[in-house]
Amino acid sequence: MRLLKGLISEPWGRSAAGVMEYVCYFLLLVFTAGLVLSLIGRQTFVLHTGEVTYPIAIYAEKSHEWSSRGPTASMIDDIHVYTLSSGGNKIDILTQVGLSAMYAFNVIPLIICFWLLSRVFRNISKGSIFTDKNALYLLYYGLIQIALAIFVPLIKTLICRLVNLYTTSPIRINNTGQNAIQNVFINVAFIVAAYIIHYGVHLQDEADHTL
Repeated sequence: MRLLKGLISEPWGRSAAGVMEYVCYFLLLVFTAGLVLSLIGRQTFVLHTGEVTYPIAIYAEKSHEWSSRGPTASMIDDIHVYTLSSGGNKIDILTQVGLSAMYAFNVIPLIICFWLLSRVFRNISKGSIFTDKNALYLLYYGLIQIALAIFVPLIKTLICRLVNLYTTSPIRINNTGQNAIQNVFINVAFIVAAYIIHYGVHLQDEADHTL
């Protein structure tokens, strides 16, 4: 019981928040690096040439063997690209644009979300817990994550359909949005936390006026 009380003590909470702030910064760097890698054609996908299937291919290199490449970016979604023999089994630039667009719609909201969380952890580490800013940050985080779970899979599917109208190397995306319901329920908790903090600010204001 003492151990549990220690975990919710102010020194432990502020120290943990300080650590989590830097974890958020690290994740921001990882997501930003992944976005850059995707934009320069180093995003992985499954390539079907009609003769050979490469499970980890990238647009930026002709050789799709894993041993030949450097850093790459990838998404959780199962992405397949099909080249046509009439086009020399080449990947169309429009296909690469579509892949990068899907990655951007997936990762940019996450960059915004973890920046918002870093602000919350920064404030908590300084002792500012019940503030309107923290409530807004958590509210925005929850809303963006819910939008990410519901709308981004639809957007990625739409990008595939648009690209496939014009490209010679069509894209197929599988298993996108499969955890949408779970993610929505999880992130509703952040909206509830935002309400709790906002209510705490309101009570604190009332107590200050009473005194």
